[in-house]
Amino acid sequence: MTTLEGLQAPDFTLKNEKGEDVSLRNYAGKQYVLLYFYPKDATPGCTTEACDFRDAHESFSDLNAVILGISPDGEKAHTKFIEKHGLPFSLLIDEDHAVSEAYGVWLLKKMYGKEYMGIERSTFLIDPTGTVVKEWRKVKVKGHVEEALGLLRELGTVQ
Repeated sequence: MTTLEGLQAPDFTLKNEKGEDVSLRNYAGKQYVLLYFYPKDATPGCTTEACDFRDAHESFSDLNAVILGISPDGEKAHTKFIEKHGLPFSLLIDEDHAVSEAYGVWLLKKMYGKEYMGIERSTFLIDPTGTVVKEWRKVKVKGHVEEALGLLRELGTVQ
């Protein structure tokens, strides 16, 4: 897998949980984007990760960063997930996994002896110029949000 660090982030436009178009280019010149890919709404690891991002949302905002989550789940699943856990950020719908493929996170996975295609939990920090500053692949949820916040603080991203 080649790294995207230092390269222009693949642009995209996806629908969010409200059916609205969200494009990476909307944030160009304005904010950092913390783009996190996760396998499925309402599963244990994905819930923990989303709630960790929720709990740190204000800190990310203070550092001029917006959080966007992406999974193959549809509008209904995203809306239910957001409402149940009080998520203050949008979840984007990548049903055809085209964006996940562009970021290299749609991969062959194995669980209980079965192979299937799915999202490898990954996060990308994209600066206001659209450059991938950092990528985290095969993310372990514990400590991940703190690591991302630490990097933003190092970069001095306050508005």
